[in-house]
Amino acid sequence: MSVRPRPAALTALILLGTLVARPVAAHVDYVTDDTGDPIDAVRFTLDVLAEPINAAVFAVAGLAAVAGLAVYLWVRPTITDVVVLREKLAGYADLVPWMLRLAIGLPLVGAGFQGYLFAPTLAFDTGASPFLRVLFIGLGFFTLFGLATRLVATVGLLTYAWVLLAVAPGVVIAMEYVPVLVALAILGGGRPSADDMLLAVASTPGSYYGRIDPVHRLKSSLDAVVGPLRRYVPTVLRVGMGVTFVYLGLIEKLADPGRALLVVEKYDLTSVVPVDPGLWVVGAGVTEIAVGLALIAGFFTRGAAALSFVLFTTTLFGLPDDPVLAHVALFGMASAVFTLGSGPLSFDRLVGRPALDNETVLAAD
Repeated sequence: MSVRPRPAALTALILLGTLVARPVAAHVDYVTDDTGDPIDAVRFTLDVLAEPINAAVFAVAGLAAVAGLAVYLWVRPTITDVVVLREKLAGYADLVPWMLRLAIGLPLVGAGFQGYLFAPTLAFDTGASPFLRVLFIGLGFFTLFGLATRLVATVGLLTYAWVLLAVAPGVVIAMEYVPVLVALAILGGGRPSADDMLLAVASTPGSYYGRIDPVHRLKSSLDAVVGPLRRYVPTVLRVGMGVTFVYLGLIEKLADPGRALLVVEKYDLTSVVPVDPGLWVVGAGVTEIAVGLALIAGFFTRGAAALSFVLFTTTLFGLPDDPVLAHVALFGMASAVFTLGSGPLSFDRLVGRPALDNETVLAAD
């Protein structure tokens, strides 16, 4: 007789993970102006976990998460709902480029109008730098329309590299742009997009537009060149999202506890769950790193992506002044990973989880 998980138990596990890691998806730099008191990160973590109550809460939460995963992996093959969901998601794979274009197109337009370099913390004077303003607005609108998508994605990557290497290394806080832009450079605009419409017109015999714009007819040749790479797009997005989570947990939380404590104090998070403020910081950092490592390894990929989406949502509601546009790319990337699954080079695939048609759709689109 197969064992099926009780809905109440699964709900409790999800709520526990959400409460322990509620500030997990927040970019600390986006919601604090002060750097906080200098604190030795290693000593801080050890002191927090040395408290018996903190250690007990941390251990119970960890064991609950491990037990929940174990139960799910044991009964997963018998859950019809999961099988149907995965089959349905496979049919959405061809819409992933559209998801990704929306995910970074809107933030890029916002960056241009508000005057910042990818991350809200990297402001520039729009009056003194009109070129940068036009560049970001142009990148955003071209991406949203899906016009010259691969070219625009390449320009976006070069712009990010220029900011990182020559202007503001702190742009690493917005590293989620990189995997999305790489994916768009491989996939193109997809559908619906201006590229798709113009290609249809330009490829039609007797088309007047086709006579003056042969560029779109070259898209088929470019598709053939990047075709072998399309199947790795799920891997690029999954690993990129995982690295982002590890960075947020390790660098912004565990390595900078003073600033993370300011977030706990600012939003009175201890009134939500009455635990030690240090446990909020350590719990958030460890949870974020765990989710990131799961994504990088491709372990329980869709579950990790779904948890990420929940954490982003609760963060936006819980931290009202956290800039929404700064998280749109993460929302889009989480949606794409949830849709595509782990892809190749993943633990999920290694242990024999069957491949779905999403890789076939990506390869043939």
